[in-house]
Amino acid sequence: MENFHWTKLFNPEFYITMEINGIPIGIYMVLFIVFAETGLFAGFFLPGDSLLFLSGIYNRELVETFFLIPNDLSNVTILSLLIASAATLGNIFGYWFGSRSGQYLYAKEDSFFFKKKYLIESQVFFEKHGGKAIVFARFLPIIRTFVPIIAGIVHMKKSKFMLYNVLSSLLWSFTLVFAGHYLYNLFLDQFNVDLKKHIETIILTLIAITTFPLVWNYFKQKKLLKNQE
Repeated sequence: MENFHWTKLFNPEFYITMEINGIPIGIYMVLFIVFAETGLFAGFFLPGDSLLFLSGIYNRELVETFFLIPNDLSNVTILSLLIASAATLGNIFGYWFGSRSGQYLYAKEDSFFFKKKYLIESQVFFEKHGGKAIVFARFLPIIRTFVPIIAGIVHMKKSKFMLYNVLSSLLWSFTLVFAGHYLYNLFLDQFNVDLKKHIETIILTLIAITTFPLVWNYFKQKKLLKNQE
């Protein structure tokens, strides 16, 4: 925690390699952040996709917090399942909050941690894609934070919500964690490139990829509104 600067809060590697008195707590931070993205409505503030990708790179260090497993496939699989579980629980909490008191969010004033426009955009996204929105939203920053709340507000059938919730969590986790792990090995073995030395480039690339659909949709909607005038 020495030489701390607030910008580190946006760097997923900061959380993954975090220690307290020499004791690694990276795995706990990863699981908490994944849960918080939907459970605590902090999706736009905390790293998401880049966190999972880098977790795949650091999978051995993270899993070894609990137990030592020499097999890489087992390590990556266990880590993916743990992250998927945290993601599932986060969505369940978001759904519960939406079903109980989500309507108050529409009357809530904007703050640093909450923007009403994100809630409205998520509602439009949910209405357009239905239950599948829960799966699609997992791969979209911000949207994944509010879609479970919308599902709760409209009282989506619980069994249907859980089906999409578990499916989306597993797809999101396994895709990004496995991608991080095997791309790291590929670049290291085939090109002698250590991706751990290019973390900033990886983060910026992932941010660009995951935010592109949101930006594209924004300008598309803006163009439609302009044509309707």
